[in-house]
Amino acid sequence: MTEATEPILEEQHGVRDQVMDALRNVHDPELGINIVDLGLVYGVDIEGETVHITYTLTTMGCPIGPLIEQEIMRFLADVPGVEKVDAEMVLRPAWTPDMMSEEAKAALGFF
Repeated sequence: MTEATEPILEEQHGVRDQVMDALRNVHDPELGINIVDLGLVYGVDIEGETVHITYTLTTMGCPIGPLIEQEIMRFLADVPGVEKVDAEMVLRPAWTPDMMSEEAKAALGFF
């Protein structure tokens, strides 16, 4: 890594942190827990002013997919430096409760 690329990487890291914070406002309406703590966010990639979010749902046929994507778009629209959001729902790897944060597991009674 060169000195010229270090500020870019630091800036992307800062934007990534802001994106993850914004995604904590997106809640699964059935479970009442945010998609980050549920482990539904599989990836956040930043390329310039475009953020690509890879996410999944708790079950394959879950009807809330469009709602989750709308909420992702809504909350990321307020993040400075993000001009475009590309949200992609994936089904692999399949989500399991093991992917949840400890806080989410405790809130849902998983121990």
